[in-house]
Amino acid sequence: MAKEVNKPDTNNSFDEQDEMLKSIRVSRIIVPMLIGAGVVGYMFYSQFKPEEFAKISWTNHTTFWVGFAVFLLFVRHMAYASRLRILSEKAFSWKKCIELVFIWEFSSAVSPTSVGGSAAALFVLSQEKLSTAKTTTIVLYSAVQDALFFLVTLLVFFMIFGIGMIRPDGVDVGLGVQGMEYAFMGAYAFVLIYGTLFFYGLFIKPTIVKTVLVFFTNFKWLKRFQPKMEALGDDVVTASKEMKQKSWPFHVGSILSTSTAWICRFGLLSCLIIALKPGIIENFMGEMKLMARLESMFVIMAGSPTPGAVGVAEFTFSKFVKDYIPEQGLALIVASGWRFMTYYFYLLIGTLIIPNWIRNLINQRKLDKLKKK
Repeated sequence: MAKEVNKPDTNNSFDEQDEMLKSIRVSRIIVPMLIGAGVVGYMFYSQFKPEEFAKISWTNHTTFWVGFAVFLLFVRHMAYASRLRILSEKAFSWKKCIELVFIWEFSSAVSPTSVGGSAAALFVLSQEKLSTAKTTTIVLYSAVQDALFFLVTLLVFFMIFGIGMIRPDGVDVGLGVQGMEYAFMGAYAFVLIYGTLFFYGLFIKPTIVKTVLVFFTNFKWLKRFQPKMEALGDDVVTASKEMKQKSWPFHVGSILSTSTAWICRFGLLSCLIIALKPGIIENFMGEMKLMARLESMFVIMAGSPTPGAVGVAEFTFSKFVKDYIPEQGLALIVASGWRFMTYYFYLLIGTLIIPNWIRNLINQRKLDKLKKK
């Protein structure tokens, strides 16, 4: 009798796993690549000015800052690998952590920015034979740490630089002056709500968070999300039990890794701007203001419906840094270099790593199904 009850659930589980495997196939890079190429091609066509490109000269200054940007890309990836190794409590080797971060980044790149890669990351880690508690802890705590970084740094930056950190002074970036400020406040409020909710769930009262998540799906138009919210609530409860066993070095190490990764992300873009615009940053505070602007831009773009904000990021960048790079053609070059290093790079690496990883998993699924039969 027990076998008859459990069999459908097992088959459904395999079906869901196969669907998730299909969702991160490398064939999904075609759409974001086409969107990105289309947007960049149109922008070059409409904004290309030979005189602007003629002013660009490759000097030792340019080489140093572009090289430093590449170095920050490496450090960023290793910081994420370090966080994964700490959160998994060394269940993964350094090599495995580096590989899994590539897969995590790829899954994020082919998912809408507003959705993110958390769902795929949860699946990816679960295939590596981690316990459910450890897997959910890694994904949920990573999301909380990312939110904490933005909440703290953006608040500090706003206290120092004021409204100038959100938009170029007096420049309409497409939404209107007030529209951009409202977009920033809305994005910040969203990060604050979900960051606080999951922090409260992980460290204080997980059962209350589960109740809140399920409560909001009682409305008729949200009823179809109730099973997923119940599962998420269960994950919070499971992860909370796991978190209570962690020591301070665990938390400090993972927070430092998270902060390093995000600082490198925005520092990389700053380096590319400095490389092509010598003298644009005069001192440390000038660099901090530029990073504040870039971080504000990233938060606002987080609601993009396109995979990895492709198209949106390239189009928006020149608007956000108009007071730093008034030349649209030059801004487009910087944006293209930035997106290649932080987005298309992971798409390309994913095409090399993921096929073999998926092939092995699917073969294992087939063997498991045969054993069940």
